[in-house]
Amino acid sequence: MATVKFGTDGWRAVIAEDFTFTNLDRVSQATADYWKAHPVPGAELKVIVGYDRRFLSDQFGRRVAEVFAGNGYQVVLTSEPTPTPAVSFAVKDQKAIGGVMITASHNPPSFNGFKLKSHYGGPAEPAVCQGVELLLDHNPVRAQDLNAAVKEGRVAIKNIRPAHYRAIKNLVDFKLIAKSKLRFAHEALFGVGAGCFNELLAGTTCNVTTLNGAHDVLFGGINPEPIEKNYGRSAAYLKKHPHDVCLVTDGDADRVGAMDGRGNYLSTHQLICLLLHHFVVNRKGRGRVVKALTTTSMMDKMCAAYGLELVETGVGFKYICAEMLKGDVLIGAEESGGIGFPGHVPERDGILAGLMLLELLATEKVSVNKLIARLEKQFGPHRYGRIDTHFPLEKRAALMDFCVKNPPAKLLASPLADVKSYDGVKFVAEDGSWLMLRGSGTEPILRIYAETKSDAGVEKLLKMGMQLTRKV
Repeated sequence: MATVKFGTDGWRAVIAEDFTFTNLDRVSQATADYWKAHPVPGAELKVIVGYDRRFLSDQFGRRVAEVFAGNGYQVVLTSEPTPTPAVSFAVKDQKAIGGVMITASHNPPSFNGFKLKSHYGGPAEPAVCQGVELLLDHNPVRAQDLNAAVKEGRVAIKNIRPAHYRAIKNLVDFKLIAKSKLRFAHEALFGVGAGCFNELLAGTTCNVTTLNGAHDVLFGGINPEPIEKNYGRSAAYLKKHPHDVCLVTDGDADRVGAMDGRGNYLSTHQLICLLLHHFVVNRKGRGRVVKALTTTSMMDKMCAAYGLELVETGVGFKYICAEMLKGDVLIGAEESGGIGFPGHVPERDGILAGLMLLELLATEKVSVNKLIARLEKQFGPHRYGRIDTHFPLEKRAALMDFCVKNPPAKLLASPLADVKSYDGVKFVAEDGSWLMLRGSGTEPILRIYAETKSDAGVEKLLKMGMQLTRKV
């Protein structure tokens, strides 16, 4: 039997190798057993099951529904490929004990995955994932044929998107967006977010152009991740057909990226800082700001200037979710483009983040480039880079130990101010520049991150990171 191991966000594996119907049965049964053994006050024995556009996702979703039905759960199965945040919202809105989303998010097309959502509508905490792993193969798989379960009323097949749309429209100044006459593009990366902005903004003065919105299980030959190398086709289109901005969503639409209206790349860090600015300056918001430690240090400078408490977490939205559940969070964000907002589920929502960016543009009535230039004038330029390199799992602990015990005296010209080692190792200089080494949760991959004030400086820091990997 293959090992089922939950990583940063769920269990992911290659289709037909480890991601098989047999292993899906095992993990679905273990999840059903876990939630039965750990009831939640006020939550029903009900589960929301959604799926993305990947190869066999609809069939995998049906099978998950059959296993939960066979274990006595009420099941809502989405009637079509659906964004992850819509599933998360439905869990909380319908008082379900949890949800399952069949998606491998931004991974290559050969992968699929199993994301667990807890009753509060956010990612399941690590203890839940570990509890499910411990229950694998404890009980034989029980399943009920889907057609029979539907006839009995055990499974309802529903479109859950409209409820999610209503909820997020209430969180923004939708009237302002509706009359803004914004002309924007949406790069859907062939993912499940395709068509969402068209549906949300139908009947308004906004003009939406969806790019790469076809249902293609090979994602047009890319990985559906909101990073610059995946924007080639849409960038070329925007150079010929300028828009006000281009929003990007990943494969399951829980993360956001962007380009300016002429196809120039905007980093997720820039978007996060724009939204932080919007929440404080335009919306007059207050509260704690939460960021994963691979996220830009411009947030640190902004929080210091605005008098806001900044909380830094490990990598993975589940850690930001834990802070959001404590309350009084203004915004929670991570480097990958996952952003969570108050008054909503404690979850990344790429569709809501896109609407918030449109609200910002409708409010300030200047270009996104001017807004970024203003931030850089106030807080200084911030340039970022990341490389993923193969590194043996068995050597990782030794490398992290070496880095903690042998920190560099300075990063570029700035003396070292801090070493953080609770999730990988991060070196922070006095001027806010930083270099970080962190291993993937499940693969023999080492990620090296760097941020400083120039692209040339980023390259030097990344080289420094690579040199460290040769020390063990």
